[in-house]
Amino acid sequence: MKKDLGSAGELFPQSVFIVASYDEDGTPNAMNVAWGGECTRNEVAINIGDHKTTDNILATGAFTVAPADVAHVVEADYFGMATGRKVDKAKGSRLTFVRSDHVNAPVIDELPLTMECKVKDVRDWGGEKRFIGEIMNTRVDEAILDDEGRVDFGKMKPIVYDSTRRIYRVVGDVVGGAWDVGKALL
Repeated sequence: MKKDLGSAGELFPQSVFIVASYDEDGTPNAMNVAWGGECTRNEVAINIGDHKTTDNILATGAFTVAPADVAHVVEADYFGMATGRKVDKAKGSRLTFVRSDHVNAPVIDELPLTMECKVKDVRDWGGEKRFIGEIMNTRVDEAILDDEGRVDFGKMKPIVYDSTRRIYRVVGDVVGGAWDVGKALL
């Protein structure tokens, strides 16, 4: 039996991205963003409302995106709770913000994977801004690479946000090979 839930979107847990930027004075800031993802192999899209990060990205034309991992769930949640308009979130998080070599935005050193992005397009989208960022560089901790130099998300342990329960979950087990397990139906 099925039940109607109305217009609420319940597709799947959402990735938890930490988006970092500089303000006009060069002060780093970061926020937790769930509405985003890769939109092409070399671009990311993020949707954010009226936040300090929005102002920063519009002013600098750059941002970084780091998937939050289980080792930094506390900091990731803090970045979603505190407001950069009132507190210095970089200082409050106790994480290390370093300048990107590729864009005018900070990289959070402790997060194992960061995409450094230049703003390619900005659109008004339902009262929010949709930023399309061109990935200029992806910086990764070698500890999460496999023997072939690819990112191993099993080692990284990224988290996702389950909006139906307001909890974070860790990305789980491998259940099958893409373009492989479906061969059973061919």
